[in-house]
Amino acid sequence: MKHIYNKLVRDNIPVIISKDHKTAKIQILNDDDYLKYLKLKLIEESKEVNTSQNNVELKNELADILEVIEALLNFSQISLQDVLEIKEKKALKNGKFNNRIFLEQVEYTDE
Repeated sequence: MKHIYNKLVRDNIPVIISKDHKTAKIQILNDDDYLKYLKLKLIEESKEVNTSQNNVELKNELADILEVIEALLNFSQISLQDVLEIKEKKALKNGKFNNRIFLEQVEYTDE
């Protein structure tokens, strides 16, 4: 029996699979595919945050997201400090998410 995954996995997963007396078929991704699958992994992990049922699960999924973000930063040669500075500028201009504001609609008048 085999299970098809076709997704980016952490570096030690093939070893873990092997220790479980299973055989993993892997490939090393080129730069374009690596970036593509890192972005897809971020979406996958975000969906898992959305389905988390408690704080333990939430913490684990957020840790996975941080791991993917670090990989994206490293691969793209973007410093975390640069991203944090942009985050702070956006927070000063647009605010944060502390006040739980849910925008229902915006009405426009024809001018």
